[in-house]
Amino acid sequence: MVNSRMSTSGQARPPKKDRREEAREHARLMRAEQVKRDKRRRLFLRGGIGIGLLAVVAIVTLVIVNNVTAPAAQGPANMASDGILLGSDGTTVSAATSTPLAADADPVATDQSALTDTANIVMYVDYLCPICGNFETTNGEQITNWVTAGNASVEIHPISILDRASSGTKYSTRAANAAACVADYDPNNFLAFNSAMFADQPTENSTGLTDAELTTLVEGAGVTSTDVASCIKDQTYADWVDASTQRALNGPIPNSDIEKVKGTPTVLVNGVSYTGSFTDAAAFEAFVTAQTTAAAGE
Repeated sequence: MVNSRMSTSGQARPPKKDRREEAREHARLMRAEQVKRDKRRRLFLRGGIGIGLLAVVAIVTLVIVNNVTAPAAQGPANMASDGILLGSDGTTVSAATSTPLAADADPVATDQSALTDTANIVMYVDYLCPICGNFETTNGEQITNWVTAGNASVEIHPISILDRASSGTKYSTRAANAAACVADYDPNNFLAFNSAMFADQPTENSTGLTDAELTTLVEGAGVTSTDVASCIKDQTYADWVDASTQRALNGPIPNSDIEKVKGTPTVLVNGVSYTGSFTDAAAFEAFVTAQTTAAAGE
């Protein structure tokens, strides 16, 4: 007689009650997995990204990913990639730290393998660029909110391509030098400094802010290091600004789908360049959502 509790594989079949319980458990697991998939799709809510990023700055590392021309001058601390990376543990924004690059050292790029399931925003900006100002006015607050909440990182690369539009004062270079000074001496206040630079942005074809006015602006943004003022006055990193600008313009741009920077602002999210309107916050948020969703699905 064939045993009615034997399956065709020869394994004993559980009683009907147990099979029902197994079916219910299987259904529960499937529902749980669907909930997880749905959560990955709903990455953003209006006002903030819906993916948690825990202590991004604490876990990020820097690795050499490209072999570009060596810098012509020593770089500032905390800008080994030619940009400064800022993230948060959910309450406090802080910068990823790195030692200054020697004059003959290759720049390094952020290891984005440590930044999964989040929005990794990279921006190349000129502080005299009016379109950069428009982008900051439109999107700066929501980017700051995402970063502060610990749901995004932002890496800011200050470059100088508009010295010709500052009546001989080389404001773009001086402003980018000021950014390097803040990154070096007070990096955790860089995001506030960046916002202040665009809030008080001079117009093209003006002389721009004086070094004294830049120092006042920096102090108003919360920078307390007394070394920043002399760094701005002495233009300590002016040569580095020139070198890092040339690297951006010549390429390659690591962790991205573009070969080189062709203008400012250049904005990348998870390595994909943003080509939409710089004055449409909803469009930029939708783009960030799409790139983060795509990254979560990989």
